[in-house]
Amino acid sequence: MKIKIEKRYSNETRLEGEAESFKQFIEENKSDLRGSNLRGSDLSDSDLSDSNLSGSDLRWAKIKASQKDELLRALRIEVVGD
Repeated sequence: MKIKIEKRYSNETRLEGEAESFKQFIEENKSDLRGSNLRGSDLSDSDLSDSNLSGSDLRWAKIKASQKDELLRALRIEVVGD
């Protein structure tokens, strides 16, 4: 399948290619996803470790509860105590 990911704030192409599935595409290109428009994407079975998703639009994206910590790291978010 052909996949095209656009930049978050424009229609410019951020990443484009082919893969058997969206999951495979994300995992093969995970270090290159900064500032991407991933709105509504199903990331629930994707390996997000070592990803950099900072600045990406992840509204309405789907993840598993067990991926929460992985996603926070990929977004470069540090959770501090109260």
